[in-house]
Formats: sequence, structure tokens, C-alpha cells
Amino acid sequence: MVKKAENIIVGISIGDLNGIGSEVVLKTFEDARMLEFCTPVIFANVKILSFVKKNFESTAMLHGIDRLDQILPGKINVLNVWREGIDLNFGVNDDKVGSYAIKSLVSATNALKEGTIDVLVTAPMNKYNIQSETFKFPGHTDYLDQELEGNALMLMVQDNLRVGLLTDHIPVNEVASHLTEALIKRKIETVKQSLIQDFSINKPKIAVLGLNPHAGDGGVIGKEDEEMIKPVIKKLFAKGTMVFGPYAADGFFGSNQYEKFDAVIATYHDQGLIPFKTLSFGKGVNYTAGLSKIRTSPDHGTAYDIAGKGIADYNSFKEAVFLALDIFNSRIEYLEISKKPLRIKEK
Repeated sequence: MVKKAENIIVGISIGDLNGIGSEVVLKTFEDARMLEFCTPVIFANVKILSFVKKNFESTAMLHGIDRLDQILPGKINVLNVWREGIDLNFGVNDDKVGSYAIKSLVSATNALKEGTIDVLVTAPMNKYNIQSETFKFPGHTDYLDQELEGNALMLMVQDNLRVGLLTDHIPVNEVASHLTEALIKRKIETVKQSLIQDFSINKPKIAVLGLNPHAGDGGVIGKEDEEMIKPVIKKLFAKGTMVFGPYAADGFFGSNQYEKFDAVIATYHDQGLIPFKTLSFGKGVNYTAGLSKIRTSPDHGTAYDIAGKGIADYNSFKEAVFLALDIFNSRIEYLEISKKPLRIKEK
């Protein structure tokens, strides 16, 4: 049964409480009209968020719950993941506060796996203070890739601009060694499937950027583009995937060439995210494509430099909520179409 908008349950992991995450979450849902689109559930502690709310003089009305079966539509539900108090110091990198970011994420992810929430929107964490004996991931994407079915891929989204990555949080000097035919093939196919089922694009066109300057200049400046990336693209194109490249990365975005494609795949993190954030900072969304469940997040980090000052821009977080809802509905439509293929009458 298709859910009504207000009954789509959006789980929210609170992220680093010393950063701007709690501020942008509260600002997003201060507008009561947001509750007509979904029912939010913040995985944190209602007393802590009430303190944060008071600090920012927020008008958001919080509804504390102890179990997920107590969720109320039309309310900003706060699930008490922990009971004890936490000393918050906005803008400070604190390992203890980081441990509560993980408690929130783990609880929210379990609810996502169990189906008690429909989508997950994650507030920013600090990659340094979340590390522990039980959590050794560089960020959300790698953790969710382990916990959920599918193959995770970071896909940055802002309207029709979509930038995916072949590799994400690895050092630049290790990028070439991580590129394999199997990896490139899997990432392209993941982007293609996501464009079809999550963005309702029936025949997507995908561009792949080259690893080396000028995409290797025919092997003069590195051989990876000619010997590894290009052959995979040719094989997939021959089988019907509309994928093109590798393109020289330096002028691809400046010449607006990206506008000809439904998605662009960069070979490494900064090659894709620098142009993406230049074009769309503050409005972009980080979407984890390729998984059985839906997770989005804003395109920024904890922003310690402005944390606690009440000046954080919440538009990227709000866009992350809306994108999660759009993808949720697109997947329902895709599943319905897949279950009921048009039958061709025999003549």
C-alpha cells in the first residue's frame, strides 16, 4: 500500500552534537509545513535537544518517545537512544560526543533495516572522534555499505547535477591501485540502476572522467585511462549502457559539458566534489546510491567554526529530506511498474 506523505517516517541520526547538525535539523522542522510531507524521528535524547533548542531559541516542538511504536504523525519525534546527560561545547572536537553520534547512527540504521523508519537522513559526524574499537569506518557510507544490502556509492545530487565516485575516502596516491575492471564496471552499473529506479530516468546517459590529466593523452600521461577505464566503457556501451568517456576532467564542468549527461562519475573524491560543491554548495545532497535502503545527508560537515552561533544554513539538510522522500516515492513507483509489465497482446 502506498503511504500517505505525512506517514513516511524519516529517521534522523543527530551527528556530532558539538557541530551544526542539531541546529540545521531543528531549523528544518521549525516550519510546520514540513510535517505535512513526512514524520521525523530524531535518534538522540529529548533533554539534550531541548537544551539545544533553548540555545538557538528554536520554535520546534519536540515530542519525546522511548519506543518506535510511540511515533506520532504531525510531531517532531525524538527517540531517547540514551538517558544520561552530555556536556556540550559547541565547536569542540570531543571523542565522548563523537561516541554519541555513533549511538545515534547505529540505532537509526537498525530501525532502517527493520523497516520501522522508511528513510534515513544523517546529520554530519566528525571522522576523527567517531573512531573506536567497535567503529572503524571513515564515515557513513562505508558503515552503511556493511550494514545494508547492495553496493554503496557516493552520489552527490543537486537538481539535475549528479556526481558519483569510483573511489571516495582513500588517499590520492592510492587511487590508481584501487581501480580495477570489476570496480569500474560495478560503479557504472550502480549509477545506471540508481538513475532508473531512484530518479525515474529510463535511458540514462553517464559520463566517466579520466584519472590522469587530459585523460592520459593516449597513454602519454599515464596508461590507466587507455588500458583500464576505456575498455570497460566500451564493453558496457556495446551491451546497451549509455556510458561515455573517459573525459578530460579539467574542462568538463567549466565548459558545461556535464549538462549533456544524467550523471557524471569521477575517479576520486576531490575530482568530483570540488566542481560539485563549486556549482551547488549549500543546496547539494550526499546520497548513498546502490543500497537496499535510502540514506541522504547534507553536503557539508560539522562546521565547528560556526557551531552554536545560530547562523548555520539549513537548506542542504532540508534538501536531503526532500530528496529522500522523492527517492522513496520513485522506488515505490519503480516496483509497481516492475511487478506489472505491459503485456503485448498476441495478434
